[in-house]
Amino acid sequence: MDIARLGPEANGRLVDIAGPGEELDSGWKHKAFVPAPLGAEVPELSPVTFLQVAEARAALAALDSTAKRLPNPALLRTPALQREAQSTSALEGTYAPLGEVLTADAGGPRSLELTEILNYVHMANAAFDALADGYPLTVTFLAELQGILMTTTPLEAVSGTIRDSQVVIGIREDAPVSGHRIHAAEFVPAPPGPLLTDGIEDLVAWMRDDHAGTIDPVVAAAMSHYQFETLHPFRDGNGRVGRLLIVLQLTMTGALSEPTLTVSPWFEARRREYYAALMAVSAAGDWDSYIRFFAAGLAQAASRTHTQMLDLVEVQAQLREEVVTAGFRSQNALAVVDIAVANPTFTVATVKDELALAASGASRIVTQLVDPGILSVVDPGAYRKRYFAPRVLDVLLRDSR
Repeated sequence: MDIARLGPEANGRLVDIAGPGEELDSGWKHKAFVPAPLGAEVPELSPVTFLQVAEARAALAALDSTAKRLPNPALLRTPALQREAQSTSALEGTYAPLGEVLTADAGGPRSLELTEILNYVHMANAAFDALADGYPLTVTFLAELQGILMTTTPLEAVSGTIRDSQVVIGIREDAPVSGHRIHAAEFVPAPPGPLLTDGIEDLVAWMRDDHAGTIDPVVAAAMSHYQFETLHPFRDGNGRVGRLLIVLQLTMTGALSEPTLTVSPWFEARRREYYAALMAVSAAGDWDSYIRFFAAGLAQAASRTHTQMLDLVEVQAQLREEVVTAGFRSQNALAVVDIAVANPTFTVATVKDELALAASGASRIVTQLVDPGILSVVDPGAYRKRYFAPRVLDVLLRDSR
């Protein structure tokens, strides 16, 4: 870590760290950065940043207003989560094409990359369900979520708990060729122990506090996101857990009532700016630039999600109309359309379970909807066929092409 970048305006302090050598090394000494605790007031922001925050709030309100008007606001959660999972994992270097993520067989073989991406969906659903049931945000809860994210990965055994070893983030372009890798790191977060555990406990307590009337929810989400990413409390998955916390906090503060927001595609497209904005807070206390960048991301992410939501609702209405026009009189046929919107791909067993039908009845309805092209088969040669609505998948893939 380039310690010289951390000047007198740094948002925290440097602490000494040391460790054993590697092979012929005699050991190493360096510095780690511990961010200052979050305050109870808004950081000093420029008028243009306040305007950007207001734009983000307006975009979130428009998204939430549309979600509330839907007969079933939770209907679009799964496709939104799958898109978020794909993009937030790509930010951390784990990539699988969005089409592969959307059409993955939940019970079938998958690559390590796809496993990590789908683990994000399980983690997010667990988080949303727990908070909806009144489960409080705690450090233990965050650790449990990170454990879900790392299930069946090489780091599963050391996951689900606050890290007990030093980690580093990135490699500097001007890093020395020789020496311990910690000297080449872009950033060195807090060392394990009391500084880290106290820091994450303070952050969680801050997030639980009611900042209404003092800190705008968008600004609060930006502040807590910076703090979490800077503390880097886990061995792996910090970026993905941290970006999930953005949506969780917006939901907790009432800025969103249904967690359909997908924030990571915007940040993924601007990853260098994203990491630089986070670092600018640590190095120079530049909250203004960072919060303006963060708010711009939320505004555009909310607008994009809103557009996709409206497109999916329109496709849903078209498909339901086609079902009626084709002469299907069963309400179950209409319900299958809803399943196809909520689940980019699904099986006959999904229809059987969700509609409480016999297997033969579920199979008959699905097969009948394939004939007029309302549904299609992902892989006709597969033993357990998965079905999808082509126009639904087209909406979900439109921006990824």
